[in-house]
Amino acid sequence: MLFETVASGGCRSYLIGCEETCAAALIDPELSQADRYVALAARDGLRIKYLVDTHTHADHFSATQQLAKQLNVPVVMHGSSPAPFVDLRLQSGELLVVGKLRLQAMHTPGHTRDSMCLTVEDRVFTGDTLLIGATGRTDLPSGDASALYDSLFNGLLRLDAATKVFPAHEYKGRTHTTIGQELAENPRLQQRDRGAFVEMMQNLNLTMPTHITEALRTNMTGGKTVAQMLAEAAAIVPFMSLAELKGCIESNRCDFLVLDVRERDAFMEGHIQGAQHLPRGQLELRVNQELPDPTRRILVYCEFGRVSTLATATLRQMGFKGAVALDGGMKAWREAGYPVVGT
Repeated sequence: MLFETVASGGCRSYLIGCEETCAAALIDPELSQADRYVALAARDGLRIKYLVDTHTHADHFSATQQLAKQLNVPVVMHGSSPAPFVDLRLQSGELLVVGKLRLQAMHTPGHTRDSMCLTVEDRVFTGDTLLIGATGRTDLPSGDASALYDSLFNGLLRLDAATKVFPAHEYKGRTHTTIGQELAENPRLQQRDRGAFVEMMQNLNLTMPTHITEALRTNMTGGKTVAQMLAEAAAIVPFMSLAELKGCIESNRCDFLVLDVRERDAFMEGHIQGAQHLPRGQLELRVNQELPDPTRRILVYCEFGRVSTLATATLRQMGFKGAVALDGGMKAWREAGYPVVGT
């Protein structure tokens, strides 16, 4: 068996492959590492056949949907997953055939309703059901402390004590543990009484994940993250440096329109010399009146460089092929000590 762990902050993803057939499965991929997974598979001569999420993640963005489109392979989750882009929905006890390997699903609700673990040979991929020295929290959408108790004590923890445990999160640099070690040392598993376990889980008072709303939205629906939208826009947009724009203004050789897409109050407080104002929110509605020449070169800027990237991409999609975004934004312009015009 070929096996690779990919760490991204506290997230853990696993590439597992059959050495004989070169078939592989990728478990709990994280969006920022998408290119890395593909490179690792290529390095080892593996062909990824399945992209698996052990549950609907609330603290990071899954890469399954993006990689599924890129690699033309199915997304796999438990049958109760709400995500509409899932191609293969497993029930407890069902197998994924990966060459000579057999990955068996075990439904383990509790952290989320759709949580599952995957066993293969001497190991189990536990998602957020069982962590090293902890368990998944149960205070997020579809979490259930009583269900987690059953999933652990009446299911997962009945595996052979020597079974290696590979969770979806690990924050102290440990690679894995075993079922036996967790039973003996995990503080949360010492609460063997159901009532005591449920009470403990309901009173952990943990902070909410940073991107919980966006992560749940994108992982549950298949929608895009803001970062994805910005990356896609940046891929079709050319940029101009602050210094280049300053030089053009100072030499009086601006053969392009400078367009400020911030809100009116921000524009009135200070803007780049000669800039025309058209808020991003009104761009599509006013573009024909404000920008009648589609052949005109247009330099677009905003406060931080993100909204202007999206606006420039929109303009180019509408036919303004000379639209360019300022690399940075008004904040960077001011911090560079470049001149600002007030009104």
